[in-house]
Amino acid sequence: MANYKKSKVQSKGSLKPLVLITLVIVVVFVTLFMISQKNKKENQQPVSFQEQLSLVNQPVMGKDDAPVTLIEFGDYKCPSCKAWGEQVYPQLKKDYIDTGKVKFAYINVLFHGTESMLGALAGESVFTQNPKAFWPFHKALFDAQPKENHDGLWITEAKVIEIAKASAPQIDLVKLKEDLTNQTALPQVKTDNDLVGKYGIQQTPTIMINGEILKDPFDVNKMKSVLEKYLGVTK
Repeated sequence: MANYKKSKVQSKGSLKPLVLITLVIVVVFVTLFMISQKNKKENQQPVSFQEQLSLVNQPVMGKDDAPVTLIEFGDYKCPSCKAWGEQVYPQLKKDYIDTGKVKFAYINVLFHGTESMLGALAGESVFTQNPKAFWPFHKALFDAQPKENHDGLWITEAKVIEIAKASAPQIDLVKLKEDLTNQTALPQVKTDNDLVGKYGIQQTPTIMINGEILKDPFDVNKMKSVLEKYLGVTK
């Protein structure tokens, strides 16, 4: 009986190092897991869009040194983009762009085929001729989008020339027509299309604020909250 007790004590003593080693291994794995999760979370934080994407040769409205950049990925054939430009954009322009807090850029998306392409080529051609003429033309092209049957053919070369003549009289219409025929602005449109692929744009409009994609481009309160967040960080 005495021998049994002695062997039992010895057995318990031999287990202590094994238990300690197991605990150390568990602690190490837990620590490594926590570090991994922390790094993963940090890597998922939105990086400043200004650092990711150059706005050189892109139409930009607002002060160059504005601390926050808001970008619309849009399509002239898209009715939601037209609605966004009428319902949301005027509020943002008044409160943030015109006050110098935010600069606004537009990038073409080609989700609706040849008319999307023609609209994008027209916008880029006007911008190349005269950057100041871009925004009036941009608005006028969206204004021309039919309220009904917007999927029908309406972006044509003749319509583009007509809109440019009315909204941007400083534009050389002969040159604009030549540029459309020759697709002179195709490299700029391709640059935009590459950005659409790079950033995984899947709907129009898509709104980005300093690299952060907003789930609902029509949620004005959320949009203002995100803008204020970045304005607070950059002050």
